[in-house]
Amino acid sequence: MSKEKEYGIETLAIHAGARPDPVTGARTTPIFQSTAFVFDDAERASELFNLQAFGFIYSRLTNPTVAVLEERMAGLENGRGAVASATGHAAQFLLASTLMEAGDEFIASRNLYGGSITQFGVSFAKLGWKCHFVDMTEPENIQAAMTDRVKFIFCENLANPGGVVLDIEKIAVIAHEHGIPLVCDNTLASPYLCRPFDWGCDLIVHSMTKFINGHGNTMGGVVIESGKFDWSQNDKFPSLSKPDEAYHGLTFHETFGDFGFTMKMRAVGLRDFGPSLSAQAAWNILQGVETLPLRMDRHVANALAVAEFLEGHPKVSWVSYSGLKSSPYYDLGKKYFPKGCGSLFTFGCKGGYGAGATVVEKVNLFSHLANLGDTKSLILHPASTTHRQLSEEQLISAGIGPEAIRLSVGIESIQDIIDDLDQALSFA
Repeated sequence: MSKEKEYGIETLAIHAGARPDPVTGARTTPIFQSTAFVFDDAERASELFNLQAFGFIYSRLTNPTVAVLEERMAGLENGRGAVASATGHAAQFLLASTLMEAGDEFIASRNLYGGSITQFGVSFAKLGWKCHFVDMTEPENIQAAMTDRVKFIFCENLANPGGVVLDIEKIAVIAHEHGIPLVCDNTLASPYLCRPFDWGCDLIVHSMTKFINGHGNTMGGVVIESGKFDWSQNDKFPSLSKPDEAYHGLTFHETFGDFGFTMKMRAVGLRDFGPSLSAQAAWNILQGVETLPLRMDRHVANALAVAEFLEGHPKVSWVSYSGLKSSPYYDLGKKYFPKGCGSLFTFGCKGGYGAGATVVEKVNLFSHLANLGDTKSLILHPASTTHRQLSEEQLISAGIGPEAIRLSVGIESIQDIIDDLDQALSFA
């Protein structure tokens, strides 16, 4: 691919980061199933270990197959660099550990995936990191929670599972006023529907397990750096702006510039904590990402049709999908997701908790499981599964009360999807 030309996202999804194998001519990226890589000589080995040269050392840090996926994800998001990890949660941990010291704090939206709420509020607290959860639909709440120890702001631009759309452009302004980065989880939208860097975000997180892979068969996470945040503008990020004793006094931001965060997370985070993505997993995800644009077009078309059907169903009390004109987030959805508002949303059964549980038991085409972003249509009752660790108050504030059902609408025939929901609702 020419570096001078700006390619469309459909082209990047297939070609970014990849080229024919120089030894065999293989057009598909090979699976480099090797733990380690041979050095040309002692000097070359020394340069690699001192971060004076780029290359492959050990697959915990770098692997050729994983590197193609990382470059592709950076290209899709129009970012500067990326680090892949074993899962989305691992990506969030690597990001947090790179930005924070014990006693530091961050601000997160209260409208997050339930697993993220638990990771941030419970497990991170054990490491000395404090999370302030706020309602970011009102950006002034972020200002009220700000302290001198806050190191970043974290949000989902399209919240899982309530369909809340945040005004990330306004949130980015607040973050930058305080000299801290805005981190956006772009899992539900994917870079095909939204590129958060275009709206002022500084770091993007994905659970590649979901739409990026798209087939429900491989787990992976990634953190992508915009390259636009100045890590040396204040003293909040000593791990990036001060000498690192593990690398003989090297300063990551000074040495690597606009991909200093990426290098720090790889050279220290992956090295010391080790949640690396395997070559096989990277290869699987690469196969999925090639069809991302095609799949997302079908996902959003089906989701909108299903949401409109449910909105008029006599057994349904409400539908929370920002693609509907009745949604309070419709205008923001049009702003940030002009191609469609994703395919994950919730609706409420009039019969409450019992009716919701009945519907997930009576579907035939839908699969009742805890995942999303699959080609197959998926259904879940969050109050009894993914969000069961939350209190009733937290469930309601997240827009997923006991009657709520979460749908991840797949790419099957739209009439088959609607027919299956209709027959299941007849039992509610």
